[in-house]
Amino acid sequence: MPRKHASLAKDEELDEAAWVAARGAVVGAAKWGAFSAVAAGVAFMYSPIYRGLTFQFKVFIQMSGMTLGSMIEADRRLRSHELAVRRHKALARDAEIWKRYQQDHDLVQRGNR
Repeated sequence: MPRKHASLAKDEELDEAAWVAARGAVVGAAKWGAFSAVAAGVAFMYSPIYRGLTFQFKVFIQMSGMTLGSMIEADRRLRSHELAVRRHKALARDAEIWKRYQQDHDLVQRGNR
């Protein structure tokens, strides 16, 4: 069903997609944040350059990893959700066409009796 202007107020499909993206962002931030924390620990142990950075810059590096991870994961989940919705709509459309075909076929069969 095509969207109309100003129809975004109570759209369940858009709400579901927004929640999928939000959950992906949280998971991505957690995954990449953990990876960034491990990388920071390794860098702190072995790199005098990293140890010499200010605390604010280290936080910035950590937050950058988390932000990148949240964007990547949210986009990945939103794309897979979009593909699933398209497949579901195509399946429903094909089922409706098949149902009409069967009804027409049954009418023709009854007419030939």
